[in-house]
Amino acid sequence: MTLLVGNNLVVSMHYKLTDNDGNILDNSEGSEPLTYLHGVGNIIPGLENALTGKVEGDKLQVKVEPADGYGEIMPELIQIIDKATFQGVDSVEVGMAFEAQAPDGSKQRIVVKEVKGDDVTINANHPLAGMALNFDVEIVGVREATEEEVAHSHVH
Repeated sequence: MTLLVGNNLVVSMHYKLTDNDGNILDNSEGSEPLTYLHGVGNIIPGLENALTGKVEGDKLQVKVEPADGYGEIMPELIQIIDKATFQGVDSVEVGMAFEAQAPDGSKQRIVVKEVKGDDVTINANHPLAGMALNFDVEIVGVREATEEEVAHSHVH
């Protein structure tokens, strides 16, 4: 019986992710396929929606706009802070990434974008925020999820 990709099914896929200029941002080439539980938000909404109803063996190209990917760039997540905030770090440099606590208590990744004297510009947006994402996908497996996988909202 052929299973159509849908909620509470485990989907395995190979993919290549590129930006609008064709630069490869990520891919599964040479490694295990990406395996996820469909319908619980384990992958970005635009890609998950495009895979719904597909079957093992399907190949598709999906363009995901920022709103259905990692969101638009939120200016409030770009801030200038004092270099002294980075206690215990000898040298703060552009490109360094840190894990910080968000106002709601969750962890958030921040990246140093600019250093001018004691002013450090940080960005807490997802690195792919604001970008259209282009996926080349091949579905290589679709199966029923176990009760445990459904209960935990991820593949075991």
